[in-house]
Amino acid sequence: MQGLLALDRRIAVVVCANFLAVAARMSLVTFLGIYFVRHAGISLATVGVAFLCESAMRGLAAPMFGALSDRVGRRALLVASALATAAVLPAFLLVDGPAALIAWSLALGLTGAVNMPVAAALLLDLAPAERRQSVLALNYTAMSVAYTLGVIPAGYVAQQGYGALAVVSAVGYLLVAALYLAALRSILPLERSRGGSVLRETVSSFRDTRFLGFAALAFAFPLSMGMVVTASPIFAAERGLGEGYIGLVLGGNSILVAIGALPIAARVEPMGPFRLLGAAAAIVAAAFLCYGLVPDAAWALLLGTLVFSFGEIVFSSAVPAAVARLAPSGRRGAYQGGWALVASLSMGSALVLSSFLKQAAGWSGAWLFFAALAAVAGAAFVVLRPRFRQL
Repeated sequence: MQGLLALDRRIAVVVCANFLAVAARMSLVTFLGIYFVRHAGISLATVGVAFLCESAMRGLAAPMFGALSDRVGRRALLVASALATAAVLPAFLLVDGPAALIAWSLALGLTGAVNMPVAAALLLDLAPAERRQSVLALNYTAMSVAYTLGVIPAGYVAQQGYGALAVVSAVGYLLVAALYLAALRSILPLERSRGGSVLRETVSSFRDTRFLGFAALAFAFPLSMGMVVTASPIFAAERGLGEGYIGLVLGGNSILVAIGALPIAARVEPMGPFRLLGAAAAIVAAAFLCYGLVPDAAWALLLGTLVFSFGEIVFSSAVPAAVARLAPSGRRGAYQGGWALVASLSMGSALVLSSFLKQAAGWSGAWLFFAALAAVAGAAFVVLRPRFRQL
């Protein structure tokens, strides 16, 4: 880790800012499904639609912000996003019905649309090309630790009340803005876009057949994250588990990812980012089989989350590194934004899809469906591996 941070001091700043942002966001968002269903009296299906709206808005705006950052730079957009999120995120306490929930979700999606593509592009700007996957793994390690430190205590706080979580989330994002303003005053490296309108750059990744083919398979990874982050807590709660245990298990997932992400990324980096994606998808499928087939709820959540961690360790750094390899010169932010759109729609659709599948076939049927989907994606990555090696 010290060697990576020594590449450029500003890498540490971005990693620390992402640490704070994830801790602030996920300490609250992980339990919002439970809050809206149990405390606000909103149906699970409606909550799922609202989460999809948030992800859709975040995804649709991400390519624009990514392309804009290729022209004007990354810092100003990251500061504005943090300040806006600090105002919007705790406003969930004002939600009193479906209409207010949808409006809040759309606002949260817009304020959150910047960080995923722009922060990733900034890390890629600062990292040498041959060390990108390790730098991304370092960033994901920090975010995993932040998730653990945020989610584990937040589960117990949520059992007492959600007001304190709202305050913590706002303070966290204010600290993110302060960090970017104080520590990134120097001129940042930027591979600027070469001509063309911002609108044209915004949609450039979706005119690239290589990117579209990759995204069509890799969508299984953010979808699996959506199932673990948003659907598994409700799955566990409906089977009688408390928020404290749920937070402990999900936080344990992040500990495993934090321990393994950086050393594994360093070992597989010479193979290229595409090599192990098929294996990662197979591990995700095995995790969902645990959720769906293990009869005891506590063990199902524990085993499924444990297995999922090993797939997450691989795809968390490999996917954005693969997108960076696909991006032509001057379009790094635009391509990260294009992937952010795919990832947001995929992750956001998890709760909606799971709610409908649960009604039709129960939770076991829903988990088995997603297991089959991940297995198909993994098989396709293996079959298409020779083509990916050419990139």
